Amino acid sequence: MLERLTSVRPARPRRRPVPRQTDISPRRRWIVMIALAAGGFAIGTTEFVSMGLLPLIAQDFGVTEDRAGLIISAYALGVVVGAPTITALSGRMPRRRLLLLLMGAFFLGHLLAVFADSYPTLIVARIIAGLPHGAYFSVAGLSAASMSPPGKRGQAVAFIGMGLSVATVAGVPAAQALGQAFGWPAAYLLVAAIAVATVVALWFLMPHMSEMPPTSVRTELGALGRSQVWLTLALGAVGFGGMFAVYTYITWTMTERAGLDVSWMWLVLLAYGVGSVGGQWLGGVIADRNLEIGILFSLVMIGVVLVGFYFTSTNVVIGTINFGLIGFFGSSLTPTLQVRLMDVAGDAQTLAASLNHSALNLANAGGAALGGAVIAAGFGYAAPALAGAGLAVAAILVWFPTVYLRARSARTPS
Repeated sequence: MLERLTSVRPARPRRRPVPRQTDISPRRRWIVMIALAAGGFAIGTTEFVSMGLLPLIAQDFGVTEDRAGLIISAYALGVVVGAPTITALSGRMPRRRLLLLLMGAFFLGHLLAVFADSYPTLIVARIIAGLPHGAYFSVAGLSAASMSPPGKRGQAVAFIGMGLSVATVAGVPAAQALGQAFGWPAAYLLVAAIAVATVVALWFLMPHMSEMPPTSVRTELGALGRSQVWLTLALGAVGFGGMFAVYTYITWTMTERAGLDVSWMWLVLLAYGVGSVGGQWLGGVIADRNLEIGILFSLVMIGVVLVGFYFTSTNVVIGTINFGLIGFFGSSLTPTLQVRLMDVAGDAQTLAASLNHSALNLANAGGAALGGAVIAAGFGYAAPALAGAGLAVAAILVWFPTVYLRARSARTPS
């Protein structure tokens, strides 16, 4: 009798099975997309708040302005290296599991940044934090597109990118305020907390992406053999650089040139964030309506508002509004390029989509370096805007052969 009683063990609670993407309701799909966008919110906060914290970091570690700007380049380097490497090697991994691992690595990078006691350690932390960036946006965007109704791919991709844009409205100003009040590590601590919340949300909400078949390294690398993929990446790497040439040094521009008190910089960043949210929405709409013309429109307007910023950056109010327009038209370019890569990459969409973020972060690093070089040459804090406008013009020149070659290929019988 005693043996029978001791042999009876309480039943373990069974884990609720994770549903497939085809089994979830439209309401659950929207909740999942919000959770995915939360990861974009964390990434957007860290990517942009660092630029506003450069003076504090430079002062804390005793480095110059241009050397402090290397933390921007370090993060971008992590994105450029991590995006293609991770997506190419993880093609057979279930998308749900990959998203959880990516956001977990993002958290660890920020934890290291919080406790960085030297400038080289902070550089390493920023590289680690940047590694999951492109792969996360690639897998999250493709997952959203896979779950979206027909004809709504662009808007689904833009919704995930909206997390990054909303970060510039709420996350960046909040992190900037924390950094100003308690020191720059507080800003990275906030990002780490958002990353943990995202992991928890995805664990409970993300379905199995059963409609996204696994791919091999060879299949993903096939994207590199497509000329249209490279031309689309060139549009982003060149055309997006002007925005970062201005954004990286915006704190010095508005305080030294326009005379703004540094305590009001959060309002300048907020204006950019509001513009960025609207730009993401616009980019999703035009991607679903007329993709090629939408890309050209964004590039032209980026050039126009950058030239405008050169002349308006002496005035606090008008310069802030103009900076918001830079965010608006710059962000409208992101979803259009992402959808174009989906269209031209064939079966290698994951790698191609991640390469988009590599290209945009090359623009980040290149724009920051270009802006720093122009300032170091003595041309002043407004000059990066004109250099950035030149990059927009160069991207427009790339757009014409890109569209022509694709149209000619479509007319050529196979």
